[in-house]
Amino acid sequence: MGRKEENIRKAQALMHKVKFIRNIGTAAHIDHGKTTLSDNLIAGAGMMSEELAGKQLLLDYDEQEQARGITINAANASMVHEYGGSEYLINLIDTPGHVDFGGDVTRAMRAIDGVIILVCAVEGVMPQTETVIRQAMKEKVKPVLFINKVDRLINELRVDAEEMQNRFLKIIAEVNERIKKLAPEEFKEEWMVKVEDGSVAFGSAFYNWAISAPFMKRSGITFKDAYDYCAKEDQKTLAKVAPIHQILLDMTVRHMPNPVEAQRIRVPQIWHGDLDSDIGKAMYNCKMDGPVAFMVTKIIMDPHAGEISVGRLFSGKMKKGQILYIVGMPNPNRVQTVALSVGADRITVDEIDAGNIVCASGLKDAVAGSTVSSLEDMDAFERIVHYSEPVVTVAIEAKHTKDLPKLVEVLRIISKADPSIQVEINQETGEHLLSGMGELHLEITEYRIVHDHGVDITSSEPIVVYRESTEGKGGAFEGKSPNKHNRFYLEVEPLEEEVLKAILDGEIQSGGKIKHAKELARQLQDMGWDKKEAKNVSHIHNTNMFVNATSGIQYLHETIELCNDAFVEAMEKGPLGQERCQGVKVKLVDAKLHEDSIHRGPAQVIPAVRSAIYGAMCQAGRLLLEPKQKVFINVPQDLLGNAVKEMQTRRAVIEDMSQEEEMANIEAKAPVAEMFGFATAIRSATTGRALWSTENSGFEKLPKDLQPDVVRQIRIRKGLKPEPYDERYYAA
Repeated sequence: MGRKEENIRKAQALMHKVKFIRNIGTAAHIDHGKTTLSDNLIAGAGMMSEELAGKQLLLDYDEQEQARGITINAANASMVHEYGGSEYLINLIDTPGHVDFGGDVTRAMRAIDGVIILVCAVEGVMPQTETVIRQAMKEKVKPVLFINKVDRLINELRVDAEEMQNRFLKIIAEVNERIKKLAPEEFKEEWMVKVEDGSVAFGSAFYNWAISAPFMKRSGITFKDAYDYCAKEDQKTLAKVAPIHQILLDMTVRHMPNPVEAQRIRVPQIWHGDLDSDIGKAMYNCKMDGPVAFMVTKIIMDPHAGEISVGRLFSGKMKKGQILYIVGMPNPNRVQTVALSVGADRITVDEIDAGNIVCASGLKDAVAGSTVSSLEDMDAFERIVHYSEPVVTVAIEAKHTKDLPKLVEVLRIISKADPSIQVEINQETGEHLLSGMGELHLEITEYRIVHDHGVDITSSEPIVVYRESTEGKGGAFEGKSPNKHNRFYLEVEPLEEEVLKAILDGEIQSGGKIKHAKELARQLQDMGWDKKEAKNVSHIHNTNMFVNATSGIQYLHETIELCNDAFVEAMEKGPLGQERCQGVKVKLVDAKLHEDSIHRGPAQVIPAVRSAIYGAMCQAGRLLLEPKQKVFINVPQDLLGNAVKEMQTRRAVIEDMSQEEEMANIEAKAPVAEMFGFATAIRSATTGRALWSTENSGFEKLPKDLQPDVVRQIRIRKGLKPEPYDERYYAA
């Protein structure tokens, strides 16, 4: 039996021993070495050839990933590692670092209990490093630190041992500062990483070696030895005496919690149901004999097996042939196969226990983010909060009319597998609108439609997604129903900053009816709302709130659902350019309703309420918000002027500039609309010597002088009249 087969056999035995399981991920800024590290861990565990490790990029099995040299999908693999005389099953998820694929990182965090944060020894802590730490802390995932590319300090930068240690101390201090700032209160001190307890390791994923304090103590190999091996360019020998998988997997087993310990910390954070219910207790204690509670974090399309749902099993056993319910879906689904992942291979098994990362086929109604259970009425897991929203759109069409039905099906599959992609069909023009996190995200998605699914498409130039809001207070504005028998009076105003932030951070649940009204009322009162208003929030849609501020109006309780529907319609398509609204508070302050329900149906109520909201927004002063990106540029001193000039031509605001030896760092904020083609421009401005990265930073007001032109462009593109309604807006 080969080593790989032996390990697969062991993995199948260990998946039932929950104390000997560790679910971990890698997370870091783009190009800091996550996939190379993951490869070497898998090779060390005997799951692939060691010669190919770091070169084969087993987890980047998507050909686009290999062509671009980046990770796009979060891939997962299981391996067996011996530590302290016992064997452990380690389920590993390798995540992307590029900002456009941040949604994948957030979803992967839901499945794991511990994360190896990688930081490049040369570049240090970068913006995306902070983002991944924030995501881990929000999901209560415990971090350890690996400082990678140490060989480059020695061989390229010729740094001496003392200078090297100073660099390490600086990186550790910066990582700890972020952990302390972002960690849950009870773990601020406990989760900080320290060299002495072995929660920090140093090494080179590419050359396959690493060292940590416990390893140095045990083996007698010192930091100076490692330095000498690198200086002599003999990293092959170093990799034999200090193999990376040994040091990092030891660190994982020692510092990461097993699923039982982890779920006690994490379940109250990610599931807000009743912890004293059967399913609550089963998840809290990671029980195998409890009801099934499975969270789908990813959908993989397999050409042979169809849709595979990958995710974390928090309680119960998952078996072939089992009938399971997907929360929010009407029909049960039958599990066809269950499997463990090893890179691109899936090993089919009869059943898998709680605490594992599972691949299941047959859950056809599941999407990434679904809650799956053997109970019909399980409370869903908390919505996964993505730190950025789609900001760029392309319109795509099938090249050949005969491919149209296939394209519709492919887009359905793609939006299931990647919830960060939004698909919309423009009914007027028949175009399919694809919205994503950035240019690269959309390029990759288009590539998949053509190459993986075989549909030829044509696509438009990328278009930026805007949001609409209001400047001040407007209303009360009267909306009459078409039959003139019902009147609604509405006011609008901007939603308070603190409340908007709470919705964006997921502290206040958006998405429809109010489930926990008392809890919401208490939160809003703490943020300065008066008691009556806080109690009467009727609906939250995206980042907008609808408040029923009336009292004692006859028949309103029968009509309020239709008012909510009208509010959702108005917030989905604002009065300026039919873009979504953000941060708008809408109040129903009065209504006069016909006593006969026949005269106050949807066709009467919805247009009346919608036009009253639009009218009040016109009176309040309509605003267009544009998406912004933070841009971080690292450039040699002598080219600093060129880089700054390039940013200034793009309406960017330079927020910070700093110097480190011969390099300068620029931190700027620029509108997404001005960032198209930036990669080519910054390369030519700095003769290819600038390193840069971006991070989405939400929506901000578009400058007043640009608003009329941008609105006109949006309206023409959508086939609307070029000018929006004027301030006297009468739609009835």
